Amino acid sequence: MAGLTGRTALVTGGSRGIGRATSIRLARDGAVVAVHYGHDAAAAKETVARIEAAGGQAFVVEAELGVPGDASALWEAFDRGAAACGAPDGLDILVNNAGISMPKGIGEVTEEDYERVFAVNVKAPFFIIQQGLGRLRDGGRIINISSGATRFAIPQIVSYSMTKGAIDTLTRTLAYALGSRGITVNAVAPGFTDTEMNRTLAQPETRQRLASASVFRRLGEPEDLADVVAFLASDDSRWVTGQYLDATGGVQLGV
Repeated sequence: MAGLTGRTALVTGGSRGIGRATSIRLARDGAVVAVHYGHDAAAAKETVARIEAAGGQAFVVEAELGVPGDASALWEAFDRGAAACGAPDGLDILVNNAGISMPKGIGEVTEEDYERVFAVNVKAPFFIIQQGLGRLRDGGRIINISSGATRFAIPQIVSYSMTKGAIDTLTRTLAYALGSRGITVNAVAPGFTDTEMNRTLAQPETRQRLASASVFRRLGEPEDLADVVAFLASDDSRWVTGQYLDATGGVQLGV
């Protein structure tokens, strides 16, 4: 497929898990992909190497999120990387994927925990979008990674779930605000997905229990989510905006 040829995409947290699968998929569809990372340079470089080995084009963007000036640092790194690889000025696709978990119930979350998870999961994407709108071309795409945890209650990750609820609200509001520019804004909600972030899935009994929550009786794979993101990044999704796309594999449909 080459439906994204001539377009430039930025995937935050693009070095691992859903972000890596998304970066690879968008590059396969023809986009030049900026693979952002915060700490794991080796994983980001490996993702770029895999893209290039398959004939695609990508470059690394380094910026720690959740700290003062993070959005500015990210866009400065993006501009340098795009220029170095010969990509045209501007951006067509922004995937806000980077995030952290906070596996604590309300009685365990400290103020520092709360501030950290909101800084990375809400504040960072907000200002990345704000400062990126001047680069985002008309007809572009903003795709925010939400969570199925905004649809069903998981008390053990209450503060994390709250951050994703904020992302859902941001998605709807921006879809309304940016429609005049032909920019679509949508959220993709993963369910129980087999990624490094979900370390508890390493326990066989936990994996089996979470897999059974899906109507397909398996855990999601990063590629399952990347394909949904690729649809929203494509021209085929031009009439879809402001939506929360449940990509949980039908978790709790029978409840």
